[in-house]
Amino acid sequence: MKEDHCLHAALICLGMLYYSHAITAEKLNHTRPSLHGHHEKGKEGQVLHRSKRGWVWNQFFVIEEYTGPDPVLVGRLHSDIDSGDGNIKYILSGEGAGIIFVIDDKSGNIHATKTLDREERAQYTLTAQAVDRNTNRPLEPPSEFIVKVQDINDNPPEFLHENYHANVPERSNVGTSVIQVTASDADDPTYGNSAKLVYSILEGQPYFSVEAQTGIIRTALPNMDREAKEEYHVVIQAKDMGGHMGGLSGTTKVTITLTDVNDNPPKFPQSVYQMSVSEAAVPGEEVGRVKAKDPDIGENGLVAYSIIDGDGMDMFEITTDYETQEGVVKLKKVLDFETKKSYSLKVEAANVHIDPKFISNGPFKDTVTVKISVEDADEPPVFLKPSYIFEVQENAASGTVVGKVHAKDPDAANSAIRYSIDRHTDLERYFIINAEDGNIKTIKALDREEIAWHNISVFAVEVHKQHQEAKVPVAIKVVDVNDNAPKFAAAYEAFVCENARSNQQFITISADDKDDSANGPRFIFSLPPEIIHNPNFTLRDNRDNTASVLVRREGFSRQKQDLYLLPIVISDGGLPPMSSTNTLTIRVCGCDSNGSLLSCNAEAYILNAGLSTGALIAILACIVILLVIVVLFVTLKRQKKEPLIVFEEEDVRENIITYDDEGGGEEDTEAFDIATLQNPDGINGFIPRKDIKPEYQYMPRPGLRPAPNSVDVDDFINTRIQEADNDPTAPPYDSIQIYGYEGRGSVAGSLSSLESATTDSDLDYDYLQNWGPRFKKLADLYGSKDTFDDDS
Repeated sequence: MKEDHCLHAALICLGMLYYSHAITAEKLNHTRPSLHGHHEKGKEGQVLHRSKRGWVWNQFFVIEEYTGPDPVLVGRLHSDIDSGDGNIKYILSGEGAGIIFVIDDKSGNIHATKTLDREERAQYTLTAQAVDRNTNRPLEPPSEFIVKVQDINDNPPEFLHENYHANVPERSNVGTSVIQVTASDADDPTYGNSAKLVYSILEGQPYFSVEAQTGIIRTALPNMDREAKEEYHVVIQAKDMGGHMGGLSGTTKVTITLTDVNDNPPKFPQSVYQMSVSEAAVPGEEVGRVKAKDPDIGENGLVAYSIIDGDGMDMFEITTDYETQEGVVKLKKVLDFETKKSYSLKVEAANVHIDPKFISNGPFKDTVTVKISVEDADEPPVFLKPSYIFEVQENAASGTVVGKVHAKDPDAANSAIRYSIDRHTDLERYFIINAEDGNIKTIKALDREEIAWHNISVFAVEVHKQHQEAKVPVAIKVVDVNDNAPKFAAAYEAFVCENARSNQQFITISADDKDDSANGPRFIFSLPPEIIHNPNFTLRDNRDNTASVLVRREGFSRQKQDLYLLPIVISDGGLPPMSSTNTLTIRVCGCDSNGSLLSCNAEAYILNAGLSTGALIAILACIVILLVIVVLFVTLKRQKKEPLIVFEEEDVRENIITYDDEGGGEEDTEAFDIATLQNPDGINGFIPRKDIKPEYQYMPRPGLRPAPNSVDVDDFINTRIQEADNDPTAPPYDSIQIYGYEGRGSVAGSLSSLESATTDSDLDYDYLQNWGPRFKKLADLYGSKDTFDDDS
C-alpha cells in the first residue's frame, strides 16, 4: 500500500480538496463517499498507470465518553468495486478490531461498541480490506486508517501537591515572589479550552496575590511583621476552560511563613540592676545576671554583653550565656569588705548580627546600670605565703627547728591563731609544730637515703571559731651529710687463668654510694696497707670511679689453691671522707692458649677417670624417685580404713536399712551391728558401735536381759527396743531390721518328723511289714528299731 502512495503522489495531491470536503461530511454523517482511481502524466510526459484504488480513507473521529444505548457509528468504508450485489465482503483488523470497533461486512459501516476515553488512548490504527465473499480473494490491497478519539472537558485540574509550604522574609516589598504552584489537566490541550487553566486566590487576601497564568504567589502588602503574625494560610484555585463558566476547577492549600529579619534592637526591661556578693567569694564565682529582650529569633536575636564603664571594671567581668541570652556578671578578683563596700558597672547589650537594610530603625544596642554591694564575711585565717619550703640536715638531733609558718585573721576582730600538722601527711610523726607561734621541729632523726623530701600540711584555725580553718603545704628538704661509705657497685666474682701473664688485667670494678653526689664521687680505690705488696695481685685506680685488678706473678695452680680473697679499700669524696673495705673473690680457672675459660673446678683432676657429672645426677634422681614411691606406699597403707564393726563370723542374712541420704553404697551397712539380730544365747557381752564415739561407755541394764532358758521372741524384741531407746550411741533415725532368731521352746512340741527316729514312741509299726512290697521302704524306716536292737 505504501508503494502505491509513492507512485500516485500526484493523484493524492489532486484529491486533497475532495478529502477536505469528505472530512466535513464525515463529521456530520459519519459516512465516506467513494473515490475512483485515474491516471496522470509524469514529469516527462509519460503516462503512469496504477491500479484502481477503491478506498476512500482518512481519519475518522469519535467523541469520548459517549454513553448512548446504541453503538456509535464511526464511519463507512466503501469500495468502488462494490456494485451493491453483496458479493464483496469487508474485513476490519488492527487495534481494537472486533473488540472496540466492529464492521458490517456488507455495508462497510464501522461502529464503536464501547465507551472510549481519550486520556487512556487518543487514537487507534485499523486496517480495512475488501475480499470476494465466495472465494475470499482480495479485491483491493489492504488500507490503513486512523480513528481519533475527540476530547471533551471531563477532567478537572489537579495540583502537583495537596499542600504547599513556603517562606518569605518579613517586611518584604510588595510583589516579592513567594512560591509557584502548578496544576495539570488531563484533557487535550490542542483541542478547545478544556486544558486552558487560570489561577485565582480564594483565601489569603489582602496579604498575597497569584498570577492568573503562571500560578506565582506574591506578597500584596508591605511591612508584614513576623512579630505580629508569623503564619498565613492561602487557598489557590485552578480552573479550566480559560476560567469561563462551565469549567472544572481544583484547589490547593499553601502555608506561608514569615521568616525573621533583624528589625528589632535589644531592650533592657529596667534601668538599674541591684546585686550583692560576699567578700568570701572566689574569682570566677557568679554574682548575678542581666537580660535584654529582643523579639527577633535565631541569629537575629543574639545579644552580646560587655562592661563599658564603672569603678568595678577591674573587679568584675561579664560573659554571655547564649542558651538563655543572659549576661552573667562574675567576680574577677578577690573582694575585701574592709577596703570597699560597693561597686557600679555600666553594661551594654548589642545585637551580634545587624542587617544593613534596617539600620535606620535605630541603634541595635541598649545600656543598663548594675550596682553591686559587697557583704562582710567571716573569713578563715590567711597564711602569708601560699606554700613553704624548709631545709634540715639528716641525722639532726631531735628538737631541731625546721622553720616557721605564719597566718593571720583577715577580719577586723583579728582572732588568735592555733597551728597543727595534718597527721595524714606525717604518718611516721617526724615533725611537731608549736601551736602558738608556728615553729616546726623534728621529733626524730631524718635519713635522706630513706626520704629525701617530706611534704606535710599545716592547719591554721581561729581560736574562738574552730570552723574557720586554713591549710598550707610545707615541703621539707633533708640535706645530705656524708654518712654512707662507698661499696662495690655489684657482687663481683673474678676469674684468673692458671697460665695468666704478669701484669695482666682480668677485671674492672666500680663503686656506689647512697649519699648525694656532693658526698660521693670521686671514688678512690686502694689495697690495705698490710697487703699493699701482695705477691699475687695488684690494683690500679683508673681515676674515673673505676679500678682495674691485675696479676702480679705468673703461674697459678688450682690443685694448690683455687680461691683467693682480695680486700679492696674504697673512699668517697665527702667531707669528711668515708671508706669501706670490700672483698673481691678470685677463682683460679683452667684456660686454653687464647685465654678462654675451660673449667674452674679443682675436682676435675680427681674425677676425670670416674663417672661424669651427668651420670651422677641421673643416679641421684633415681634414688630420690624410689624414696618418694616408698613413702607414698606407706602413707596409703596407714590411711586404709578398718571396718566399723568387727564380726567373729560373717552373717549372710539381709540387713534392710532406710537411708536418709544418697551415696555410701555397701559401706553404709557397717553402721549397724548385725550381731544384735542373732540368738541372744550367742551374744557374749555388749558390742559397742564403731561409727561414732560415745561420750560414755554404755552398760546393759542387768534387769532387762532375760534368762537364757526363758528367752522368747516377744521378750527378745522388747528388750532390744528398750536397749535402743536408752542407748546414747544409737543413730537418730529409724531402721528396719530382720531378726533371724525364731525363739525357743513350744508347748506343742516339734511337728517335724526328722527327729522321730531318735525319739521313743508308743506306736508299733510292725504291721507295715504286712502291707506288701510297696510299703517296704516305710516299714524298714519305722520298723528299724527292732532291727537295730537285733543288730546290737
